[in-house]
Amino acid sequence: MPDQRVIVIGAGVGGLVTAVQLAARGLQVQVLERAEAPGGKMREVAVGPHRIDAGPTVFTMRWIFEDIFEQAGARLDEHLELEPLSIIARHAWSEQERLDLHADHERSVEAIGDFAGAAEARGYRAFCERARTIYTTLDPTFIRASRPSLLGLMGRCGLSGLGNLRGIRPYDSLWDMLGTYFKDERLRQLFGRYSTYCGSSPFMAPATLMLIAHVEQEGVWSVVGGMHKVAQALAQLAEGLGVTIEYGREVTQILTRSGGVRGVQLADGEQIAAEALVVNADPAALTSGRLGAEARRALPPLAPERRSLSALTWCLSAETEGFPLARHNVFFGRDYASEFADVFGQGRLPRDGTVYVCAQDRGTDGTGSLNGPERLFLLLNAPPRGDRHDFDAVEIEQCEQRVFSHLEHCGLRVQRDPEQTVMTTPAEFDQRFPATGGALYGQATHGWKASFSRPASRTKIPGLYLAGGSTHPGAGIPMAAMSGRLAAEALLADRRST
Repeated sequence: MPDQRVIVIGAGVGGLVTAVQLAARGLQVQVLERAEAPGGKMREVAVGPHRIDAGPTVFTMRWIFEDIFEQAGARLDEHLELEPLSIIARHAWSEQERLDLHADHERSVEAIGDFAGAAEARGYRAFCERARTIYTTLDPTFIRASRPSLLGLMGRCGLSGLGNLRGIRPYDSLWDMLGTYFKDERLRQLFGRYSTYCGSSPFMAPATLMLIAHVEQEGVWSVVGGMHKVAQALAQLAEGLGVTIEYGREVTQILTRSGGVRGVQLADGEQIAAEALVVNADPAALTSGRLGAEARRALPPLAPERRSLSALTWCLSAETEGFPLARHNVFFGRDYASEFADVFGQGRLPRDGTVYVCAQDRGTDGTGSLNGPERLFLLLNAPPRGDRHDFDAVEIEQCEQRVFSHLEHCGLRVQRDPEQTVMTTPAEFDQRFPATGGALYGQATHGWKASFSRPASRTKIPGLYLAGGSTHPGAGIPMAAMSGRLAAEALLADRRST
């Protein structure tokens, strides 16, 4: 088309990275975002005078972002201030049972030995080594691959790498694999929680998700000023390259002509022409018809029963007592299997759920107490039924009582003020991210085939591409950024070929 315009629908991390990559190569890029700020799920919530991270809270794989900024002629450290965490997370099962994982590997080994015995510490060493092998095998062959497939993965591994590929045991569940390293059920819970990073159950997710342990050992950082600064930095980088970002602009229809894209229509009726489109939204928005009937054929239908976890979250400013909060804290229940049976099996809020608490004002070394209120973000896994279930006040109140009672059981007392609390339910997440039911990670990674069935960059409609945490290579900030790179590479390759 004459104007050679590329439109990116959505200013989440994936969409912003795509915009940066394309603009750095000289394309005219316009980003249309229906919200009033960039970030997508990486959002802030206002609680009184406070701004609280209400989405992703962990920054890992910083080298991906260093590459993105460098390719755009900039430096990451000129846009973001990052502080390394010495304590990755603090975990609790009761007031007497606590375990810290450290950035220093040997300190974690020692802590696990003190917590569960020498045999479990040796198991942790072996577990970390296997996690490293899985990561080094899958990073170049799967994560960075534009269209994943088992045959493609085998081909990219080559003969020398097939031994490692067999060793990652993709057919085993994460839970079963963890049982070969840890006899202590609490440690299986702790490392099984990695499956929830992509919205899945450890009892159904593949063992390959062990690689997250290696990613964390490579470094976890805190973003000074909050995680939303990442989205703001990417938006500023894009605008510096000439990208136009328009907020409060909702795309309601993808327009096609002769089988390919020709532009978009906005909620106010305006039509904008484009040579190519990148959709930074959950692919379900396409297959459900939320972006017009013509866009339905872009992908095979996505089954609602394969949705990933949703969440019930609380953002609050409150005083705390008792438990010495670190930046990241996880409070486990006793019956891990029942949590996922409730959410995925019964479609209800868990009766004995794991509670994650991000204490945004705590130091990166896990020390320090505060006088007065502090900013807290609490998350409980929930079923992705926000489009079919209202989660009424009684149901929410009962769940809330269970959550804060569990925290007290672990020693944490939170002095809540309803006026200083903002709750978000799966139904509200569904409104923010249409056609998802509130699922926050796209499709669940259940079974070894799931990773290969995740939508890739290209769609069946020429000129229409996908980016975001619901597409390949998966959920999480680094993977969403990688999806943006893959979308840009696919678009550029297709332009060169034509």
